[in-house]
Amino acid sequence: MLVVFDFDSTLLDGESIDIFARRYNKESEVSSITHEAMQGKIDFFQSLTQRVSLLRGMPLETIYHSIHHDFHLMNGAVACVQELRRKGHTVVCFSGGFSLVTEHFKDILGLHTTFSNILHIVDDKLTGQVGGAMMFGDSKGVMLLNLQRILEVDSKECVVVGDGANDLSMFAHAETKIAFCAKEILQKSATHCIANKDLREVIAIVENRESCSR
Repeated sequence: MLVVFDFDSTLLDGESIDIFARRYNKESEVSSITHEAMQGKIDFFQSLTQRVSLLRGMPLETIYHSIHHDFHLMNGAVACVQELRRKGHTVVCFSGGFSLVTEHFKDILGLHTTFSNILHIVDDKLTGQVGGAMMFGDSKGVMLLNLQRILEVDSKECVVVGDGANDLSMFAHAETKIAFCAKEILQKSATHCIANKDLREVIAIVENRESCSR
């Protein structure tokens, strides 16, 4: 099986950009945009670029300090990924967030790889610009199709786990779609919904995909 996790508010207990914004005293401006984006009320690319622009000038030293002190993985995240890998599954992360964060946690979680966006940095400060493979509303779906071709698997061999509107595109290309503590817009497209903040519940769904938790 190929198991794809979203990162922010799925593997991570919180949204990366909101956590950075809190550290940089921009929380209210950024979190309001995040809320609208995860509900699917505004375009993801538009919301991403708007939010990152608010972090212009944030020192890289502050970013690293925040990653080490402000970021906390979701309950059961490490145990879930490690058990899935022990059972022979390929486990990856697609994130509309940032490589500085996902790469930091990749080995801690035991992920095979991560796909995320890149914060532009000049003179050890954020420029307020962002680029990468996960910037658009359909990016996760496009990446999942590409990964399926590379690994020679199809939708029946894929499990996806997410919480927000930008996960809809990858839900479209997997037979098992798990909405984890998710927004209503994503729950409507899910085959399974988890309401408890414990990722270990994913393990049973992956191993017993014929059952429905809703």
